[in-house]
Amino acid sequence: MAKKFVAVFVMCIVVLAAMHVHEAVADEEVYKSCYEPCHKDCSAEGNGYTFCEMKCDVDCGAKELAAKFDNVKS
Repeated sequence: MAKKFVAVFVMCIVVLAAMHVHEAVADEEVYKSCYEPCHKDCSAEGNGYTFCEMKCDVDCGAKELAAKFDNVKS
């Protein structure tokens, strides 16, 4: 009986982890799709690499966080 309980518990953990990995990949896509154009536009404006990296990381990180909250709501 205890072995069945442990097996079911482990199975639940695996399923929940798989769901979170899928959400993380979706959120990561939000970041990537934001970062590349942001960095390109920032560099085109004549800003330095480090400035653009920091600016776009903050901006796109905020969008990624918002996407995570949207996933939690739905």
